[in-house]
Amino acid sequence: MRLLLISNSTNPGEAYLDYPKEHIKNFLGDRAKNAIFIPYAAVTFSYDEYEEKVNNRFAEIGHHVTGIHRFINPVEAIENADAIVVGGGNTWQLVKILQEKGLMKVIRKRVKKGTPYIGWSAGSNIACPTLKTTNDMPIVEPDKFKTLKLVPFQINPHYLDDHPANHGGETREVRINEFIEVNRDLFVVGLREGTMLLLEDKELVLVGERNARIFKFGQEPRELSHEDDFNFLLS
Repeated sequence: MRLLLISNSTNPGEAYLDYPKEHIKNFLGDRAKNAIFIPYAAVTFSYDEYEEKVNNRFAEIGHHVTGIHRFINPVEAIENADAIVVGGGNTWQLVKILQEKGLMKVIRKRVKKGTPYIGWSAGSNIACPTLKTTNDMPIVEPDKFKTLKLVPFQINPHYLDDHPANHGGETREVRINEFIEVNRDLFVVGLREGTMLLLEDKELVLVGERNARIFKFGQEPRELSHEDDFNFLLS
């Protein structure tokens, strides 16, 4: 499998998909001529707008995507794709539509057979066993929480350490600790903005200058950098 799981699309003060664009270029190489883009996480703007927004950035790196909404048969589109690209937005809506269109199994099958997969934010979240570590509000109700399970651990995209002033609620770490309390067999990767996980040749690495925070029930959270070994997460 080849996966590029990106925490966020945009860093403050930067253009859309600017910081990960060279990593996307290197990941896709020159063979992904038929990259299918899944825009279903979009809520307040159209799929056409989303496709255009992604293509404006991909054009800079010599690539192009076609939105899956343009195909009469989306299952067939995935089966013929050279690469699968899943954008961010609302994870709940993304999962609901993928389930309704019968795309979860075919995406998993194709990626397991080697089709490159790129996701950011919600697109990274659904590479996990479930959507349970999303930050998004459940604006719709999918049939189930299970997602692609391309990796055996959970990702919390946009992981934040901050506890905002005048906010008396739970921090992100508290929420993840609640998750591992009742899901004791799963690791959770707090994937900070500006970072991504790359899986190639059965090796998982962190890309980016910020650490990832690793949670597991019964263990103290660990801070790991791009110099550390992440392969234990795959076992």
